[in-house]
Parts: sequence; structure tokens; C-alpha cells
Amino acid sequence: MTPTTTLPLLRNVLLLCGLLSLGACAATGPAAPAADTARRAPQVPPEDLSRFRPVFPAPKAPAATTAPRVRPVPPANQVNDQIEQRLRDLAYTNRNVKYAQGYRVLAYVGLEKDKAMSIRRAIISRYPEETDYLTYKQPIFRLQVGDYLTRLEAAQALLRLRPLAPRAELESMQVIINKTGY
Repeated sequence: MTPTTTLPLLRNVLLLCGLLSLGACAATGPAAPAADTARRAPQVPPEDLSRFRPVFPAPKAPAATTAPRVRPVPPANQVNDQIEQRLRDLAYTNRNVKYAQGYRVLAYVGLEKDKAMSIRRAIISRYPEETDYLTYKQPIFRLQVGDYLTRLEAAQALLRLRPLAPRAELESMQVIINKTGY
């Protein structure tokens, strides 16, 4: 190709690219109302829908009349007796419950009976109101102290027993709650 033929071809390609880019910009740009378009379009007043709106009469003030007094009638289906019977049954059942999920302080776990007994004697002499449970499952001795229903009570007891049993820890288990029956 000669330089004279490439010049018009290059000019046509650049012109085509410019037209395409202007067309793309015109399609995506904000639409501004033209001044002559606004003059040509007649202004349409907003539509009046009041003729379709329902009309209701204003409420009348209630007349001040005295209603006749009515004596209260006691309810016919009282359930109080049934509820009281259920509560009595529940209380009787709860009196017979001996165990609940709670916590004990595990004061000693080990192989030495003498050490378990010395910790037990120290705890009983210092806190006689605490209940202790010494169990032996060959070859391990376990010394547990107390019956606590909440973790907070058990943690307080653990802090009291730490000087006597340094390796004491809390253990979740079933505890005795009805101690008066024994």
C-alpha cells in the first residue's frame, strides 16, 4: 500500500471510532431536557381523584345513659381445687426426691490410704458440718467433700478447702439433697 491510500483508510477508521465512542457516551450520559421539548409538551395537571374518595358521616357523640348495675356472678368452673391438689402431689413427690445434679469437691485422688485419711481428718476437724465421702476402687482412693447444688457454692467450698488439699478440684455428679431422712 502506498502512503496516499493508507491516509484515507486511517482517517475513516478514526472517524468510525470517534462516532462509536460519541454514540456510547450519548446513550449513557444524563438526559437533560431540551428547552424546545419542554415548550412543545403541554403541562398536564395532576389527576383529581377526590370524586372516587368515600365520604363517611361524622360519628355521633354517645348519649350519657346510666347502665343498670349488674351483680358479679361467681365463675361456674373453678379450677382452684384441682390446682391445689396438683401442687400437693408435686410437693409430696419432691419430698421423696433424694438426689439432684450438683457438685462435690474432689479433695484427694491417689494410691496412698494414709494421705487420704490425713486430709480427711484435717477437713473434718476444721469443717465438721461438711459431709465427706471416701471411696476405694482398687487401687485408687477418692476423697470427696460436700453436696452442693450450685457451682458457686462448690467454688466457695473449694477455696476454703484449698489450704488443706492443694490439688482439690470440682467434680460434677449426683448429690444428696434430702439429708433429713438419713
